[in-house]
Amino acid sequence: MRILLIEDNDLLAQGLRLSLEKLDIQVDHVTTIKQAEVAVMNEALSAIVLDLGLPDGNGRSLLQQWRRRGIDIPTIVLTANTDFDTKLACLDIGADDYLAKPFDVRELVARVKAIVRRHHGMAENKLEVGSLSMDLNTHDVSFRGESIQLSRREFQLLLELAQSAGRVLTRGQLEQLTYGWDEVGSNSIEVHIHHLRKKTTTELIKTIRGIGYTLAEVE
Repeated sequence: MRILLIEDNDLLAQGLRLSLEKLDIQVDHVTTIKQAEVAVMNEALSAIVLDLGLPDGNGRSLLQQWRRRGIDIPTIVLTANTDFDTKLACLDIGADDYLAKPFDVRELVARVKAIVRRHHGMAENKLEVGSLSMDLNTHDVSFRGESIQLSRREFQLLLELAQSAGRVLTRGQLEQLTYGWDEVGSNSIEVHIHHLRKKTTTELIKTIRGIGYTLAEVE
């Protein structure tokens, strides 16, 4: 999972980033609306955490513009403003959730996971595509009823493909979603996909030549 953190408080952002990355959540941090616009248009993102008070404008207006343009990335609004009307206004313009500062990082993580699940039509922390089953809490994975052991990167890569089952993800998108800004080898995605196919079946992950990869619903 890769999230965009839009927060101009560097100390808070640094703490959040460290806490989230310990949980295998990749974090891209920006501090302004201008930077956020660039990131949203150019990066593959699972969710956005948006502070309302930014140095070059209002986060609420930014979110409203995104929704009008059809950008529907799941978004949690962060703010020190606990006013009920502000909360309602954010939800009305398209925020998926709202969290007042100060907050516990564990609550933020739970809320991020919840809005991502809802976005993908998942009712609980378990994802099933055909004969593939993935538990997002325990990281247990089974295929055709048999438990399979995956590395941390293999799990993250398979999860991104499963959440986008039926859609084609480019190699670049998979690198961003799986590695974030961490260094990635030139053929790391291909190696992980090779291992995943060996542990399941070659039919599970299809290569769309010249475009990328897609996960098939294999029984």
